[in-house]
Amino acid sequence: MSTLLTIPKLQMSTTEGTLTEWLVEDGAIVEEGQPIYALETDKSVQEIEAPASGRLTQKVPADETYPVGTEIGEITPA
Repeated sequence: MSTLLTIPKLQMSTTEGTLTEWLVEDGAIVEEGQPIYALETDKSVQEIEAPASGRLTQKVPADETYPVGTEIGEITPA
């Protein structure tokens, strides 16, 4: 079963976030807990970890701002 990746609400005031960069290539195998992308919100940048292990599919480009809840990728079992 696949795991959807969405822009998280990291703080109560967060309404959007900028996906500053993908830290792994599209189609790469990732491990749960591995940092997979960097997200900027309210002037701080955090690395977001994979919630599951499997193959990462990127669904949106980096260097764009997205509302909280936007689907940005998916991890499918390898």
